[in-house]
Amino acid sequence: MATQALRYRLKYLASITIVSISLISIWILGFSSTGTTIPILTMPRPRVTIRQGTIVGAEVERDYPQVLETFLGIPYALSTGGERSFSPPSPVAPSVEEFDARHYGQRCASGARDSTPEGEDCLNLNIYRPKLRDESQKLPVLVYVHGGAFNFGAGNARQISHLIAWSAEPMIGISFNYRVAAFGFLPSKFMEEEGLLNIGLKDQALLFQWVQDNIAAFGGDPENMTIMGSSAGAHSIGHHLLRNTDEAPPFKRVILESGAATARAVYTPSHPLHEEQFQEFLKRLHIPPSPKSKILPSLRAKTFQEIKKASGAIFEKYNPSVRWPFQPVIDGPGGMVPIAPIAAWKAGTFHRVPILTGFNTNEGSMFVPENASASKEFTNFFHTLLPSLSKYDLDLLNEVYPDPLLGKDEKYKETRKRLGSQFTRLEQAYGHFAYVAPVLQTASFASSPPDSTSSTKDAPPVYLYEFALPTKAILLAYHGSHSTFITHSPEIKHLPPTIKEMSDTMHAYWTSFILTGDPNAVKGKLGDRVVWPRFHAEGTREMIVFGERNSELIGGKEKGDAVKVGSDAGVREVCKFWIERTELFEI
Repeated sequence: MATQALRYRLKYLASITIVSISLISIWILGFSSTGTTIPILTMPRPRVTIRQGTIVGAEVERDYPQVLETFLGIPYALSTGGERSFSPPSPVAPSVEEFDARHYGQRCASGARDSTPEGEDCLNLNIYRPKLRDESQKLPVLVYVHGGAFNFGAGNARQISHLIAWSAEPMIGISFNYRVAAFGFLPSKFMEEEGLLNIGLKDQALLFQWVQDNIAAFGGDPENMTIMGSSAGAHSIGHHLLRNTDEAPPFKRVILESGAATARAVYTPSHPLHEEQFQEFLKRLHIPPSPKSKILPSLRAKTFQEIKKASGAIFEKYNPSVRWPFQPVIDGPGGMVPIAPIAAWKAGTFHRVPILTGFNTNEGSMFVPENASASKEFTNFFHTLLPSLSKYDLDLLNEVYPDPLLGKDEKYKETRKRLGSQFTRLEQAYGHFAYVAPVLQTASFASSPPDSTSSTKDAPPVYLYEFALPTKAILLAYHGSHSTFITHSPEIKHLPPTIKEMSDTMHAYWTSFILTGDPNAVKGKLGDRVVWPRFHAEGTREMIVFGERNSELIGGKEKGDAVKVGSDAGVREVCKFWIERTELFEI
């Protein structure tokens, strides 16, 4: 029987829009979430002509503090059906036709439950810009990469339009879809031989190029582009960050929320887990494994729904053990992930750009079984998830995360009703493995001197955060729960003053970083706020902490600290176990 944690996990992954409204909507009685369309004002429609035609958008007001102009559902690649399925994206051809950009386009096949149609014409983007702007000035550009375990999600799930509308200074926001699940990531030795790995990452790369080629026509500055992502979106950005070619990157700075290139496991295509899942996928589609020459034509002959159903079934089978299928893999020279991410970090072959990154305190709480009670359940969980861990590793893991049943250390003692005695211990260990340790690796490597003759001053700035505000009594500061506070979504105005202050400050930090590369530079409507110090791997290792010791959303009265300066020292010490073993998860 699925535990409540598993049900939360499935709900999160099946409907990524939950991240946008968070669980605050439960706390605010009577709140009604927004749909997938934006109310349009009956005004002259904005028109922008680019190589692929004239894009005709709309003016929208909604509950924004200013009128926005939106251009929705713009194709950045051709349809992904037929012979183009399981293939790299193809650019849109030139045209002189008009494109009606008043409504969101199809999303790529996933488990998200929204009213936006899904289909093979899913490689499209959405652009949001302020109506009132100095048209002689090119605006900074934000590109948002959605998350969803590389199996779910859609570009319009997070309210990027609100982030843009509330910004103290004008900027342009972009969200987009890319192929996920088996449509975008189908690792195996066979697909490696066909040169068809990491298709979803190639979709993203084409989108970045589309922005470089076209955003100036919309008033944006292609030389001032920030890429932001959460979870799998942040993992994706990590891969683009480490894919250091001879060319300059298409971005000037990056924001990675709860994600990194070294997150979870990044295997080679022929890893036993990928081969097992690929063969199961073929079996569900009734495609024999030989002759090999017929596999790809047979796959492309299947319907959209047949592939989606088979992909979803494989995900559901492996979801309880968090051994998710359909993930990015190391695809070799010239690929999207040419070498193991940890090897790229150590070799220094990454784009050195300003980075804002961070993690939530309880990253693992929505992914582990709530009723885990026996000590062996803790060990068995990680033995199944990470078979490359030796007996010595597992024994040491039990020392790093002491068993509360032994009574020697109460750090992970669980006293809440309906939860097993191993829950806190398990959610902390998994969260550290999958999200926190990888984030700390990014911060450490990126803030280190470029070479032995340099100092930390020569490295681009890195800003690290921890989101500690508990938003649910069981899940606490869980994976993705930070999202709505950053975008300044409508429900924020109903929150207690301390939490609203935290949200206002987070939005100010993020938009200032997007505008300038420094979260402190643009004061905005808040005026003075706590100075966010740079993170230095070889220095004080300071970070900003949001919402620590606040219990107002989980029935308490403690206001805690909206924002304060802290250090990663405590969590870094625990995460050393995972950091020292990263190579085991990249083979």
